[in-house]
Amino acid sequence: MSSIHLTAAEMASALSKGEVSSVELTKEHLDRIALVDGKINAFLYVDSEGALTQAEAIDKKRAKGGELSPLAGIPIAVKDILAQKGIPTTAGSKILEGWRPPYDATVISKLKAAGVVILGKTNMDEFAMGSSTENSAYGTTQNPWDLSRTPGGSSGGSAAAVAAFEAPLAIGTDTGGSIRQPAALTGIVGVKPTYGGVSRYGVIAYSSSLDQVGPFGRTVLDTALLHEAIAGHDERDSTSINAPVPQVVAAAKRLDVKGMKIGVIKELSGSGFQAGVSARIAESLELLVAAGAEIVEVSCPNFEYALAAYYLIAPSEASSNLARFDSMRYGIRIGDDGSRGAEEVMSATREAGFGKEVKRRIILGTYALSSGYYDAYYGSAQKVRTLVKQDFEKAFAKVDVLVSPVTPTTAFKIGEKSSDPVAMYLSDIATIPVNMAGIGGMSLPVGLAEEDGLPVGLQIMAPLMQDDRFYRVGATLEAALLAKWGKPILSNAPDLAAQK
Repeated sequence: MSSIHLTAAEMASALSKGEVSSVELTKEHLDRIALVDGKINAFLYVDSEGALTQAEAIDKKRAKGGELSPLAGIPIAVKDILAQKGIPTTAGSKILEGWRPPYDATVISKLKAAGVVILGKTNMDEFAMGSSTENSAYGTTQNPWDLSRTPGGSSGGSAAAVAAFEAPLAIGTDTGGSIRQPAALTGIVGVKPTYGGVSRYGVIAYSSSLDQVGPFGRTVLDTALLHEAIAGHDERDSTSINAPVPQVVAAAKRLDVKGMKIGVIKELSGSGFQAGVSARIAESLELLVAAGAEIVEVSCPNFEYALAAYYLIAPSEASSNLARFDSMRYGIRIGDDGSRGAEEVMSATREAGFGKEVKRRIILGTYALSSGYYDAYYGSAQKVRTLVKQDFEKAFAKVDVLVSPVTPTTAFKIGEKSSDPVAMYLSDIATIPVNMAGIGGMSLPVGLAEEDGLPVGLQIMAPLMQDDRFYRVGATLEAALLAKWGKPILSNAPDLAAQK
């Protein structure tokens, strides 16, 4: 078996035993990207030279007996919303075309310190605004399971890269489900940590009170290893939590849910969810019961209003955050021929640089914050946010974790929802409450839907700073599913190399 099909934990073991070098691993993944990425468009920039230089340095340090982190020498893909010094960083937008940051985001610094080899930057919906990666200014990313379908978004490039074996690990960001939703649609594991658990310093902001960096992996343990590597307090991020990092790696190795109470959210099941999705979720619950867990139905009535509130809060914050793209400081500048004033140049630059969805959300957010409408729209949405938090608090008083489908359906066709923004927004109906409350959540692949043979994801949610709980439940269920299937879910995916 090629090294690219190993889990990150297996790669780490092979590296420590000298069975493979980091340079060899990196070359294999770069070769894989060259072979298949033309079909899926997961990467916007591949840093072949930089990756091999990083890998060579790790191999030399290992040969000298230097102290190394658990993930040292393992390749990773990074969403193109994190600043990386000297590397093109666009946030999927034309307005930042050609920008090379003069500094590293904290997460990038942590990856480098851990010796993780950064392969390059992945495709995404522009400024993380979207659920399908169709809003990227640099072309749509295709789902490795079916090239006619979306991999989800906004972190679709990172998810597709992991699912296509272009990288064993990846970094994404999650504002309303943008890690969990693409993880579900591509059959991998994705985690949105507790808000403030991972630094946002150096992450190009969309909605500052909702954005959260998180890990992708092909297994729960791999995702936990990456989670611990990037988590922790950062003084440069005012929203960073100054508290110990949850012991998620230990939790991912604890295959035991005996006595745990698992809450099924009544409002996130039943009608509106694809039959094949519901069937896989029901089977997963049966496996958890067989492992010793107790299933409890809970009601979160205010979740009904979370979607509408989110699409007022997030655009409002976006209209403020994106005001910095004024053609004066970085990125492209249009119409600066000496005949126009600053406002005209700014207007022309924004017209050319921002895509349709970004303009839509800026306009919506600016309107919601305008005089006479602030209390009616933004203020009311924040009140709903409080009610959603209270629903979670009441539910967690009864159960240890909550579960639901990640998405109402499996991966939808490219172009199927792009002309209907409301239909696209509904893709996030099950994931948005987690961001509104600031808690953490995991997407775990739990099988394939009968209707189309595409992956289904189970969402596992835990209270604030209790992320270890969903790793424990996820790892236990993952082991039960693997025993049932006899092979990893991604082994069912089509061979990309053989496709035209």
